[in-house]
Amino acid sequence: MIYRESGQYKTTYETDTQIFPIAQDRFAVVALLVIAFLVTPFVATPYMFSAILIPFLIFSLAALGLNILTGYAGQISLGTAAFMAVGAFASYNFMLRVPGMPILLAFVLGGICAAMVGIAFGLPSLRIRGFYLAASTLATQFFVVWCLTKVPWFTNNSSSGVITAQQIEILGYKFDSPAEKYLLVLAIVSVLALLAKNMVRSTVGRSWMAVRDMDVAAEVIGFRVMRTKLIAFAVSSFYCGIAGALFAYCYVGTVEPEAYNLDLSFRILFMVIIGGLGSILGSFFGAAFIVLLPIVLSMIVHVTGLPNSVTSNLELMVFGGLIIFFLIVEPHGLARLWQIGKEKLRLWPFPH
Repeated sequence: MIYRESGQYKTTYETDTQIFPIAQDRFAVVALLVIAFLVTPFVATPYMFSAILIPFLIFSLAALGLNILTGYAGQISLGTAAFMAVGAFASYNFMLRVPGMPILLAFVLGGICAAMVGIAFGLPSLRIRGFYLAASTLATQFFVVWCLTKVPWFTNNSSSGVITAQQIEILGYKFDSPAEKYLLVLAIVSVLALLAKNMVRSTVGRSWMAVRDMDVAAEVIGFRVMRTKLIAFAVSSFYCGIAGALFAYCYVGTVEPEAYNLDLSFRILFMVIIGGLGSILGSFFGAAFIVLLPIVLSMIVHVTGLPNSVTSNLELMVFGGLIIFFLIVEPHGLARLWQIGKEKLRLWPFPH
């Protein structure tokens, strides 16, 4: 009854195909954005910005990119961190070597470079699938990190391979404080999330889902499988590249190629599995869960008096247990639980 749709009539094609067709969803999204943009910067502490909110938004964007490829297009990838590294180091070099390069344009160009790498390494998906495709994307992870480590040009001839991100300045305004960086990341993630929401509802998104469900049948009814898969790799890598650039510029500041290691790729994959495959909202749920879980476990270890060495092992055990739990009990993750909750609200307080 709280979430009832009765009385919300759709009399035009525009109202029937809008991005949020239910009024409650529109109000909730607007309220959430208002709180995120206008309230949170004044009530959150610098620690919350630096340790929770900024990484949550960046990992949400990376999980969203992986979800486009794996959840919507059905192409398994274990090289998400590699595409993030390409975006970060490409943005750094554009800022370093092109005088007067705007920072936002550098982020976009870094994402385009990541998309080109994604297309190149997505070519094997035209012939292989499943475990073999995962192995080929795993090769992407190792090759990109090796290339960034062994070619000094990418790190500006740094002996240690460490780069320091340049100052973030847009239209003469410098983003120095954690709150300012949070607002920048929030604006970028909000725009890209809305674009992804529209994209998966378009012809491109429907072609992704058709190839995911059965590529042979999709090709028979007229979908161009090769083009569809490569577009999925390009869009996914573009999102991951921008997430990698934000990771370097707005989160850590000083970064090395090993920061984008295989562990980060698996962590983002866990976000997608726990949040929900094939769900935009699930990417945010999974990122929030993975970012907050280590903090909660640290608090539990501190309260219970367990040794600090237990924290890292406990985190891995909980991650593994949760993945097994969601794969068995609810394969569609937290997003499906949220959907079930909304369906219950449509009936409450009636039993059926």
